[in-house]
Amino acid sequence: MARAGGRAPADGEGENMRIAVASGKGGTGKTTVSTSLALCAKGPVQYLDCDVEEPNGHIFLRPELTVAEHCRVTVPRIMEDKCTYCGKCRDICLFRAITMFGKTIMSFPELCHSCMGCFLVCEDEAVARDEREIGLLEAGRAGEIDFVHGRCRVGEAMSVPLLKAVKKKSRDEGLVILDAPPGTSCPFVETISDADFVLLVTEPTPFGLHDLKLAAEVLVNFNKPCGVIINRADLGDDRVDEWCRKSGIPVMLKIPFERKIAEGYARGVNLVESQPALRAPLENLIREICS
Repeated sequence: MARAGGRAPADGEGENMRIAVASGKGGTGKTTVSTSLALCAKGPVQYLDCDVEEPNGHIFLRPELTVAEHCRVTVPRIMEDKCTYCGKCRDICLFRAITMFGKTIMSFPELCHSCMGCFLVCEDEAVARDEREIGLLEAGRAGEIDFVHGRCRVGEAMSVPLLKAVKKKSRDEGLVILDAPPGTSCPFVETISDADFVLLVTEPTPFGLHDLKLAAEVLVNFNKPCGVIINRADLGDDRVDEWCRKSGIPVMLKIPFERKIAEGYARGVNLVESQPALRAPLENLIREICS
């Protein structure tokens, strides 16, 4: 499997470097790894929790949140007194957020993806701009770490606009850790789209290998360099190792299955606190990626 490089990092550890930590499935330890990397980084570091549907990085970093911003998207409102029922706004909408029955036209804001097409095609200026709140963006500090996350509104189906709002808070300098949502759908793609390097966290099980392959295939299509971290490495078998070796993807770290780590996770204790011996390997991992 071919891998190509992203932007070359500037001199110095983590300068202008964006590392996304992702996984093809949930429950592999992605947030455990990403928060621990943020804690082990030298110099300016920012942690962005891009899993806006279920953020949990704050449990391990315990930030003091000082910023709260409501995130809204633009949606159409049809003004029937101006509408000529031409159907152009309905026809351009790929998500069926506008429908029409004879002389009755209806819009469904929850289905709207804010592509703005309906505003462009309406020649009668019958489409007005409304806003719909999709979630809350919060930011603050966790010690020396600049912390940002988003919280989707309960029942919200569209997470990408809020995810983009989180990424807009990204700094231009220093190391940025992006904690990606699990899976390989649109939120995953949006998170890794401008990352310089992607760490894929997996586990040595058939399910872990299957979903690792899916995530790695996406990264190839996006020309993203990547490496693998195997969590709970002493369980399961060596098929993940074998596949990574054949695919030319480096296994950069193996985290053992230990009761202390599991107990710490259950209490919201980060990896380097529950198992201090892992701090040095994580620091070396950051240096390896940034060099």
